[in-house]
Amino acid sequence: MDASEREQYRAAIHGDREAFEMIIRTHSRTLFAIAYGILQNREEAEDVVQDSLVKAWKMRWRVRDPEKFPAWLSMIARHRAHDVFRKRRPVPFTHETIEVNAPDTMALDQQLHLALATLPELHRAALALRYFEEMDYRSIENTLGLTNGELRGILGRALASLRKQLRPALASTD
Repeated sequence: MDASEREQYRAAIHGDREAFEMIIRTHSRTLFAIAYGILQNREEAEDVVQDSLVKAWKMRWRVRDPEKFPAWLSMIARHRAHDVFRKRRPVPFTHETIEVNAPDTMALDQQLHLALATLPELHRAALALRYFEEMDYRSIENTLGLTNGELRGILGRALASLRKQLRPALASTD
């Protein structure tokens, strides 16, 4: 993080609306990717981003280190999306649910959606940031508050799980 970014976060923390609006423009897409990675629903993800930004503005004074502002924003979005997810679907998907509800005619994208739904929320968020938003590792680490090793482990486990779950569907397309 360079000095100008740090100053922008510091100004936003101290109530500068213009600085906060710049942060919103910079981070909204990332927050959406995190929320969408958890919820797999565009409208709900957009609502989560709005709620998260309102909460961040109201609670900005809690951030003591401006360098942690992006991770703090991401944490708010992750927690809010998790709350929405938990209220929406009381019974989580299991591998058995996917096998029973995945007939041979089901489109690959639907199977991918179901496979993503079985992953832990942090894994979905990391995948969304890396592969849908095409963020580099350092940006994802800062956004999610992870070390490089933690991020690589999460991505590796998430991709291995997706490969395992999608292997039958991918084999049938050959």
